Amino acid sequence: MRLWLQLKNRSLGGFKFRRQHPIPPYIVDFVCIEQRLIVELDGGQHAEQATSDAERTAFLESKGFRIIRFWNDEALKQTNAVLEEILRQLHAPHPRPLPMNGARE
Repeated sequence: MRLWLQLKNRSLGGFKFRRQHPIPPYIVDFVCIEQRLIVELDGGQHAEQATSDAERTAFLESKGFRIIRFWNDEALKQTNAVLEEILRQLHAPHPRPLPMNGARE
């Protein structure tokens, strides 16, 4: 939860994040809707489910989101570096235009 403490209440660069947010049929760990950025924290089980993670990523990208992933251990032990990368991604131009069906709420 260390990462959430740094993301909630617009604490990171003034960007609003939601935690455990549904983007059916999935629930993402953290999302900044306004920048269409999803932050996923992966545990050891993700090494065994690479195919389903790739399908999930492709679906979310098709909805106009960018996805960045960090290992749980990385988020705990290198929180500042993870936050810096999230902030860098938030300020980076989005690589794809918003799909016609929209991804915003």
